[in-house]
Amino acid sequence: MANDTTHTYDVAVTWTGNQGAGTATYRSFSRDHDVHAPGVPGKQPITASSDPAFRGDPARWNPEELLVASLAQCHMLWYLHLCATGGVNVVAYEDRAHGVMTMDAHGGGGQITEVTLRPQVTVADAATAGKARALHADVPALCFIARSVNFPVHHEPVIHVAPAPAQPQNG
Repeated sequence: MANDTTHTYDVAVTWTGNQGAGTATYRSFSRDHDVHAPGVPGKQPITASSDPAFRGDPARWNPEELLVASLAQCHMLWYLHLCATGGVNVVAYEDRAHGVMTMDAHGGGGQITEVTLRPQVTVADAATAGKARALHADVPALCFIARSVNFPVHHEPVIHVAPAPAQPQNG
């Protein structure tokens, strides 16, 4: 039986704006990204309803998922900005964010009690991996959405380095 005191929301935000140069410069990348629900067949992006626990349509986005997605999107956009202006070339970014809603003891309401962002970031240069990790800590002071919520937003970034391009063999 499902736990009636908490509800969880998982969303994925995938940056699709690498136009070939990653974040080499502030103008070299698009801010385009996709928001979707991993592992939920048939769920259309950004069509809305309420949480199914509250009689909503499970095939549509609910406000709780969208709040989690908003936090993930805001974090990603500020992070890409900081990387672009800070000399970190991001070539891929995906976040599988997780939110928890806890119902009150009376069963009539609840609130989001925490969100965990789990960005998987790929950088072009291994020498910038440390800075790429550190820049995540600068985002909360800038992200409008994170600054607007009254619950903790945790960050669990993982930094990857893109493989070096294969060198042509002389032969």
